[in-house]
Formats: sequence, structure tokens, C-alpha cells
Amino acid sequence: MDNLHFLGEKILEKKYEIAQMVHTHRLANLKEVKDVNVTKEEIIELRANFISYFGQALMAKNDQKTIFDQIVKWAKESGEFASNLGISLSEALEDTTYYRKFIWEVLKEEIRNHNISTDTIFELITIIDPLLDKAVYVFSLTYVNIHQETLKKAKSAFLELSVPVVPITKGIAILPLIGEVDTERATLLLEETLKKANELKLSHLLFDLSGVMIVDTMVAHQIFKIVDALGLLGVKTILIGIRPEVAQTMIQLGIDFSKIMIKANLEQALLGLNLTIDTLE
Repeated sequence: MDNLHFLGEKILEKKYEIAQMVHTHRLANLKEVKDVNVTKEEIIELRANFISYFGQALMAKNDQKTIFDQIVKWAKESGEFASNLGISLSEALEDTTYYRKFIWEVLKEEIRNHNISTDTIFELITIIDPLLDKAVYVFSLTYVNIHQETLKKAKSAFLELSVPVVPITKGIAILPLIGEVDTERATLLLEETLKKANELKLSHLLFDLSGVMIVDTMVAHQIFKIVDALGLLGVKTILIGIRPEVAQTMIQLGIDFSKIMIKANLEQALLGLNLTIDTLE
């Protein structure tokens, strides 16, 4: 029998034994054990399936593409699972060390017991190591892509929540702006404000800047854009709540808000619209 085929059979024969060793050592070195809805038996089965690909690769060395595709599929699914579970990438990649270690321990034992040639050992290396390296690459790539997509969705959700146009009474709403305004948020601010103004059929929007600590030329420019765009929809904008230190900075920068209606606070703005807080309660 061909030595590679023989060694492949040995890996298949001992795949559960290897899987158990990987699992035991992995758990012993985990910094944090995640609560997952997967039993130990199911995890061992998943590990054994992965290990079996290497046995199959040795037994069918002329059909490496099929094994390669199976490894890629397994790595993608495992990378997705680890990312969704919240396991750190460095923690997840620790598995690779144990797979490599215990697969080679089984192979070394069989090589010694059967006096297998050096040529066969080199051939083993050219088959097993590239498959493991590919598994690590695909696993890492999948993990990072999903992680980045999750962060992107979370940021998008946060940005949407950061544009709360709140109706006060018919035709009038307030937009309390809190925190820093970067280019991405400013773009969303413009889009969401126009959409809400149209949906609520606003005549006036009170733009509350009391939660904004810094107004530079970029932020001022974005505010002007929003005011102008709302004006095209027939919505009048009133700025309220500008902090004293922000007002001082705006003067130093030469930012001119003279063409925009400004009030000190919500009460003054409502009085200017012939409303009071009491009439709204």
C-alpha cells in the first residue's frame, strides 16, 4: 500500500482521538469560556470532520481540489461562527496550533513505527501544511469581514439614532444635536432631517445645539447646508442653545450666522412662534 494512503487511513482512524486532544488542550488554555448552544459531542464531531479532510487529502493526493474546497467551506463556516460568538481572532486561531501539533504527533508515531522514508515525510509536509495555512487564511478573512460588517451596521444604527427629529406640535419639531459632527454624520444628518421634515410636514425646525461642544467651519458649513435645504422645502430653521464658549469660537472663526434665526433656548423659540411650553402640555 502507498505510504501516503496508509498515513491518511491512520488519520481517519484516529480523527476522534485527535479531536478530543485538540478540544481538551483548547479548553485548558481558554481565557474565557463562551456559553454556546453546542454540546461537547457536537464540537468533537466538527473537529473530527475537519481532521478527516487531511486524511482524505493523503489518500487521494490526485484529487486535492475537492479537499481544498471542503477546507475552504469549513474555514468560512467556522470563521463566521467564531465572529458571531464574539471570540477574539487571536483566541480563535489558537485552534490551529493544536490541530497541527496533534495531527503531526499521530503521523510521527506511524512514521517511526513503519520506517517511512524521508521523501514521504517531505511529501506529507507539502500536502498538510498548505491545507492548514489555507484554512487559517480563509478563517481569518471571513472573521474579519463579518466583524467589520457588524461594526458598520452598529455604527449605522448609532448614527440613525443620533438624528432624532422630535415633533413638538403640528408643523413644529426639534432636533437636539449631541456630540461631535464628522463628515459621515453630517451627511446622514442632512438626509434624515430632510426626510423627517417631509414626513412630518414641518413648517419650523428648532435646531438645538446645546449638546455640541465644538462648532468649526466644517460643522457651520453643514448647518448652513441643512438650513438652505430645509428652506427649499419651505421649512424655517431656528438655532437654539448655542453655548457661550461655542459662540465665542464662532466669532473668532468669523462664522456668520446673521442670516439664520437664533434664539437662546426652547422657550424663547416657542414664544417667537406664539407658543409657550404650557400650551404644549
